[in-house]
Amino acid sequence: MDFSAYELDSRFHDEMFQGQGKPHPHCRQLYRALQQLSGAQITDMQARVKRSFNSEGITFTVYGDGEADERIIPIDCLPRLLAAAEWQKLEAGLTQRLQALNLFLQDIYHEARSVTDGVVPADLVRSCPHYRIAMRGVNVPCNTWVAICGTDIVRTNDGFFVLEDNLRVPSGVAYMIANRKVIKSNLRYLYRSYKVREVEHYGTLLRNTLCELSDKPDPCIVLLTPGVYNAAFYEHIFLAQEIGAELVEGQDLLVSNARVYMRTTGGLRQVDIIYRRIDDDFIDPLAFRPDSLLGVPGLLHAFKLGNVALANVPGSGVADDKGIYAYVPDMIRYYLHAEPLLANVKTYLCRRPDDLTYTLDNIAKLVIKRVDGAGGYDMLVGPHASPAARDAFAKRLQKNPNRYIAQPTLHLSRSPCVVETHAEPRHVDLRPFVLHGKQTRIVPGAFCRVALHKGSLVVNSSQGGGGKDLWVLEK
Repeated sequence: MDFSAYELDSRFHDEMFQGQGKPHPHCRQLYRALQQLSGAQITDMQARVKRSFNSEGITFTVYGDGEADERIIPIDCLPRLLAAAEWQKLEAGLTQRLQALNLFLQDIYHEARSVTDGVVPADLVRSCPHYRIAMRGVNVPCNTWVAICGTDIVRTNDGFFVLEDNLRVPSGVAYMIANRKVIKSNLRYLYRSYKVREVEHYGTLLRNTLCELSDKPDPCIVLLTPGVYNAAFYEHIFLAQEIGAELVEGQDLLVSNARVYMRTTGGLRQVDIIYRRIDDDFIDPLAFRPDSLLGVPGLLHAFKLGNVALANVPGSGVADDKGIYAYVPDMIRYYLHAEPLLANVKTYLCRRPDDLTYTLDNIAKLVIKRVDGAGGYDMLVGPHASPAARDAFAKRLQKNPNRYIAQPTLHLSRSPCVVETHAEPRHVDLRPFVLHGKQTRIVPGAFCRVALHKGSLVVNSSQGGGGKDLWVLEK
């Protein structure tokens, strides 16, 4: 493979190369192996990877202009490598962070000590669209509000940073496992010689975590999906199979005597655990949106009585609000009496007059996001936006500043990707998946997202991004 025209830029950490084009020590074997492949061999490998995803129907859905467009997720066939010590640091930081977030959620729906003590502003919590008054005083199994978390990690020349926490219905883990399966089959010898740590046992870890939320020895687990038109429906099918759960829609469940039952051909069967992939608003029309046809009437009441477990618990989204995000380091200090092992990105809360002024004055340099946004929608990447787009966004900011935060435009690390027959650098991030029940579990891997368009910083699949396989090395 040709690396002769590969562009290194000192502003960006490169995941394969050090300065002067020398590969990092843990990447030397990969670099040598790729150099021995011809352009035609690389092109063939990329084509095989694409055919594999096409044949298995590994898709996601993009919504726009009133239409839904189902697409095969793009994948680049060159793996990104992490040394064992790098992963160890991430694993410790992710474990610490999810412990603090669960303690925060338990606190704000009970004593609210962190609010009383001034750690997190009361109005920021209670004005959050994902704060659920109905969850006040509710006790949850193992004090686990968030059993499944997908945390977005970026790297710059200054190290790793947490970009955001996804605590409501985090997606992407199926793509992590699908990427591994297809890349492993195409680079078999290299994979074995590197002793890459496995990720395919994620389903077992997820099932074990979910089972810890029930006191039954062999609980009945279902995965609740909005249905075939959901953007992540492929993942819902995949995960239900992985954990041995029934894939159900709201109409397949009913509540009787404050217990949840699944309709089966053999009659009703009591459900003990629901891994839900439906947003809070739609999960129970008696508790939240009365017009929802996706949820199960009476589900929240059954949950509050302890007759069924939910993962993740409704109301958990308050902790992944991008305004609350700014206070997570303080939560770690407050609840765990420790310094954060993973740093946040500098964040300006536009609800603060000084931060709003700074954001408006520096809009061309900043990335601006909605506090409750996801998927790369309703955001502005200042350096890449036109003056007209920046002006229009500034008006939205001034009209409703509480809905937005701003962050510096990060120099995201880059990793080699296949472009025709040669390699070019593209910006990447990581989404590791953290599980929490009676203990915290993390598979040594992540959905590595990549901005496939040259110069783009937006890695979201819905905005033109794709995926890579992440290899966490054993040593």
